[in-house]
Amino acid sequence: MAKLGAQSATLPETAGSAIGGSTAHTNEDLIRRFTWSIAAIGVHLEELRYFWAQTLGVSGPQWMILMALADLDQGDGVPVNVVSKKLHVDSSFVTTQSKLLEKKGFLRRKTSADDARVVQMSLTDKTYKHMAGLASQQAKLNAFIFAEFDESELEAFTGKLAALQNRLEKACVRVTLDM
Repeated sequence: MAKLGAQSATLPETAGSAIGGSTAHTNEDLIRRFTWSIAAIGVHLEELRYFWAQTLGVSGPQWMILMALADLDQGDGVPVNVVSKKLHVDSSFVTTQSKLLEKKGFLRRKTSADDARVVQMSLTDKTYKHMAGLASQQAKLNAFIFAEFDESELEAFTGKLAALQNRLEKACVRVTLDM
């Protein structure tokens, strides 16, 4: 895997001219290939989410709510707005879906003791048991998916993706403000 520079994903000028194109043209080609790869990765992640969701009998988005709760809950539940921010969805969507998940027995919803406007969500024992049953399958799949990365490479790559995510969020705000 090629290492990306700390500030950008551009090629040195000599690399662009070595393949017969200008640096700007080469950068645009690389960016286009990169964005298509990211889009394809998103599709494949979605397919995997739906597979795992089916094992529990829930939808893909509902599975993501459960995964977010598993990641975020420190023992006293997680507010709806925190889950919605993690998933980049409207809090009303999380509220609606969490009510359905509660009816199925996958999570608990309770009003916060500190603020009656806040709903705290947490996973049920039933959900934790199911996730524990899937853990070895998920670990094997993750080992296969990330086989090309050692721990430091995965850490660096994840950092780059987080920085890219941050810049994309800012770009969305810019585009919105420019319209």
